[in-house]
Amino acid sequence: MELKLFYRTQRDLAIDLNKLVDSYWQEEIKENELINGIKNLYEHNQEKLIKNNEFTKVVQQQCGKRRLAVVEKVLEIKQENSLV
Repeated sequence: MELKLFYRTQRDLAIDLNKLVDSYWQEEIKENELINGIKNLYEHNQEKLIKNNEFTKVVQQQCGKRRLAVVEKVLEIKQENSLV
């Protein structure tokens, strides 16, 4: 799956985040592709994804709780690995 590095708006970011998680759920991509995709989106678009330690309102509205639960788990894994 092809993802951009930098997104213009929070809405554009949320749309591709949805595609990424949905592709994983439909078994179109492997788990490592999902994890790498989420990490890349987060690293390059941190200010559009998270503010005040929670997902931005636009991202919350566009993605929904179940998708964001997956994203949150991946980002927790990323933070734990960076501490080691």
